Amino acid sequence: MTNLFTRIKDIVVADINEALNQKENKNPIAMLNQYLRECEKETEKVGKLVVRQHQLRDEFVREYAEAMKMAEKRKYQAEVAQKAGETELYQFASVEQQCFEEQAQRLQGSLNQVTEQLTGLERKYEEMKRKVKDMEIRRMELMGRENVTRANLQINQVLEADAYADSSFSKFKEIEGYLDRLEQKVNRSFFSSTIDELVAKLEKKISIDKKE
Repeated sequence: MTNLFTRIKDIVVADINEALNQKENKNPIAMLNQYLRECEKETEKVGKLVVRQHQLRDEFVREYAEAMKMAEKRKYQAEVAQKAGETELYQFASVEQQCFEEQAQRLQGSLNQVTEQLTGLERKYEEMKRKVKDMEIRRMELMGRENVTRANLQINQVLEADAYADSSFSKFKEIEGYLDRLEQKVNRSFFSSTIDELVAKLEKKISIDKKE
């Protein structure tokens, strides 16, 4: 039965990997974008852990300071009680002092451990951010090369004289022919209007000369 489940698991994993490979081959940039989004999400999670670790360290700092404060307070109270001959109060204050000192010592150890863990988390977090940034730059470089490759393929399909390019190239010729005809038409209209204007001026000049 175990072997059967193992075989089924292997088949499912193989099918998933095959599907991923087909998707990657079909659109590698899209897969890269997906991987980057996943890396960014993991980096954000670590960033939140770093914030929580900072908060935890701050709590340990406050608790340690409070324990030390209470230990000093009980020490002073014990000294006062001893000088006053208050044995019971002295014993109580001394026990409290020892408890707070032990608590402070334990908190100091925890604080050191949390601080060390925080340093490690911050180092890993910064490393993850650098890697994500590096991958983003590499993605842009790949996208640039892919765009150039696609553009070159498109240009080759348009300009190369082969069976696939004839229709596209003929479209260029058709547009060029239309531009030539349009240019001739505009030129004729321009020269025609210019000639009419020149003749009108000449006629006017001749008319003036005759009167003189």
